[in-house]
Amino acid sequence: MYNKELEKGYLEKKIDPSLDLFEEIKYLQQKKNAVILAHYYQDADIQDIADYIGDSLGLAQEAQKTNAEIILFAGVHFMAETAKILNPNKKVLIPDLNAGCSLADSCPSVKFAKFKTEHPDHIVITYINCTAEIKTLSDIICTSSNAVQIVESLSKDQKIIFAPDKNLGAYINKKTGRNMVLWDGACMVHEIFSLEKIVKLKLQHPNAQLIAHPECEEVVLEKADFIGSTTALLNYSKNNNCNEFIVATETGILHQMQKSSPDKTFIPAPPNNSCACNDCPYMKLNTLEKIYIALKYEQPELLMSEELIKNAKKPILKMLELSAKFGL
Repeated sequence: MYNKELEKGYLEKKIDPSLDLFEEIKYLQQKKNAVILAHYYQDADIQDIADYIGDSLGLAQEAQKTNAEIILFAGVHFMAETAKILNPNKKVLIPDLNAGCSLADSCPSVKFAKFKTEHPDHIVITYINCTAEIKTLSDIICTSSNAVQIVESLSKDQKIIFAPDKNLGAYINKKTGRNMVLWDGACMVHEIFSLEKIVKLKLQHPNAQLIAHPECEEVVLEKADFIGSTTALLNYSKNNNCNEFIVATETGILHQMQKSSPDKTFIPAPPNNSCACNDCPYMKLNTLEKIYIALKYEQPELLMSEELIKNAKKPILKMLELSAKFGL
């Protein structure tokens, strides 16, 4: 639904190094009535220029209510798709169309459709970190902020398929006492944390609390002092009296944590590789330069068919309806 050669041409355009990109982006936003939505996992500079920063639930809610004519989504592809699904008549831009998602990739629509037919008496609750095609096969979308409440809102005898994240699904099963059928998918960022290194880090920082996203593996979650969505982790770090935190999620959130609590110490949980941090390579494809180019040329634009939008919208609206009911 997009022209890769056209995108490549825009990304290769030269930018005058003397330009103040912050000012230029702000000018283009005002001129074109554009809003910049950014996920917490973006680089600090992008978070600082965004009109709204949030997790998947907050971004979906913000996309639903924006009056902007252009939505520039500084995140990954499935997030921009959600914005387009909720705003089919608006122009949705994504700075780099290669900004995919390992979790979304772990659940191909053809294989999932077959999996669904093997469980005909189950409804499908799907984590928002999936493609629009997977959303069309779903009954309700959820995020890590509302997944437990959505599952608990259904009768105990309701059979459920949960996709695509097996770690989040296992956490929800444990939290709710359910036995949902889990698709075998995972996020590369949250699966790579090293329990051994985290334990050593805890010994070096005995007063630090380990806070973790529920996409992490169970062995990490068992050691956590607090488990929650990205927003929940941020709020916990602000409101808790502890002054030192080991954070087991993508490192982009540390920028907001440090801004909210400048006197506290935030340590990224170490992954099981030679890197000292844990970044999502897809999230980090977005840059200030690409945002400037996207706004200036209004490319690359995310395009979707009317049928895909219509079918993918139903479970998203169900999620937003339930979230409002729960006060989330």
